Amino acid sequence: MSDITLNSAVRSNLRTLQSTTDLMARTEERLSTGKKVNSALDNPSSFFTAQALDRRASDLTNLLDSVSNSVKTIEAADNGISAISDLVTQMKSVARSAQQSSSAVDTKAGFTSAAVAGATADNLLGTGTAATATTLAGVADVAATYTGGTLSINGTDVTIADDSDADAVKAAIDAADIEGLTVTNNAGTLEFSLASGEDLTLTASTAGLADNLGLSATGGTDVTVTSTNGTPAANDLEGKTLTVTVGDGETGTITFGTGSGQVSTLSGLNDALAQYNAKASISSTGQLTIETTNEYGSSDLTIGGTAVSTDGSPAAGEIFGVASTSAASKSAVMGGDGQDRRTDYMNDYNDLRQQIAELAKDASYNGVNLLNGDDLSVVFNEDGSSKLDVAGVDVMDVLGLSDITFDDFADSSKIEEVVSKLNDALGSLDSLSSRLGSQLSVVETRQSFTKDMVGTLEDGALSLTGADTNEEAANLATLQTRQSLIVSSLSISTSQEQNVLQLLR
Repeated sequence: MSDITLNSAVRSNLRTLQSTTDLMARTEERLSTGKKVNSALDNPSSFFTAQALDRRASDLTNLLDSVSNSVKTIEAADNGISAISDLVTQMKSVARSAQQSSSAVDTKAGFTSAAVAGATADNLLGTGTAATATTLAGVADVAATYTGGTLSINGTDVTIADDSDADAVKAAIDAADIEGLTVTNNAGTLEFSLASGEDLTLTASTAGLADNLGLSATGGTDVTVTSTNGTPAANDLEGKTLTVTVGDGETGTITFGTGSGQVSTLSGLNDALAQYNAKASISSTGQLTIETTNEYGSSDLTIGGTAVSTDGSPAAGEIFGVASTSAASKSAVMGGDGQDRRTDYMNDYNDLRQQIAELAKDASYNGVNLLNGDDLSVVFNEDGSSKLDVAGVDVMDVLGLSDITFDDFADSSKIEEVVSKLNDALGSLDSLSSRLGSQLSVVETRQSFTKDMVGTLEDGALSLTGADTNEEAANLATLQTRQSLIVSSLSISTSQEQNVLQLLR
């Protein structure tokens, strides 16, 4: 090229054309890449800063895939919890149906006592052996009168008005309310007796009253007659105790009698037995029966206390008699359609529980099952310093449910215990679902944040290196026009050589 001589105008136009071509190449590169900084040579600071921002955005974008999988893993576990809750609710329905079905108990556990003489629902203690009545001759008939005075009966004074007949005397004695005293007017003859086994002592304050009462007065007043009653019955319950235990429940102790805290009536006995899941009834012959309640029909019943003989030979007051200590416990008798039906319900219950175990195994996503003991770690940033650990559980341990036996469905009390466990299981599932829901909310929030952060990083990198395509397109059009003008100018600059060429031709 050094052998060719160009005039100054050509050289100037040529340099301008070369510069314009370089600008066009740079503009075309910016338009094709969309960036104004494509290498460190363009702008080292912007290039390396943008490269770091893009690299972090790329790392976070890759983490988003893992976060998305974590969201689905937690959702799968929550779906499993929802389905398991439905199955537990079905188990509860089965238990309630069993509870409402016919009883599986043919005969409840119970004991019946020997007959208690004179025992009734209002007086379980009975009357014992009838007391010997003392008959005192009065006047000839009821219309007769007694001479006024005072009659002392076992230390209690009774005032007898003048001209009182036998009925009036009896009424006066009854009004004195002497404990254990019975007075009968038998055609003008008063009959006195005590039911408590004590002696009867009558003392008249005047000889006339003593004569009228038939006390056989021999020397003025203070005439006394004494009568001894018979011995109380051997099966008298006064002061005796009865202990009752149903199943593995608390043992209750009942003391028979009329004192404070003691029991003398059927209603009182049932009030005392109710808290121990037993009840009592009495026959017309005075036989007392103790048995389990309907709710505890299948539970064993054990009795004891001083009212129970365990050697087969009841002593005085031992109204319940068994052959041995072991015989003091009885079990209910099962059978019939009720037993078959409740057995079917038991099998249905156990089948549903097995389905829960199977469902829990299927609640996995991408190989992770939070309901089968697997843990999940969700990483949120590029260096792993920000993360959330989601602890997995064995949902069967959380539920605390196991297969049941027939004993669990035999009576209402046992079924109520099963229902209580199911309610606890539902509560545990609610707590687990709440925890997973809270953790899912955190992951989704971080997922949304990471997406926004990636956008911010990419925008930041683009703001440092991105080209304004509108501006660059305008620049290219301008450069193309300039290039055409330079070419035209270059053509004009070489016109002298072209004139010489014309002369040569």
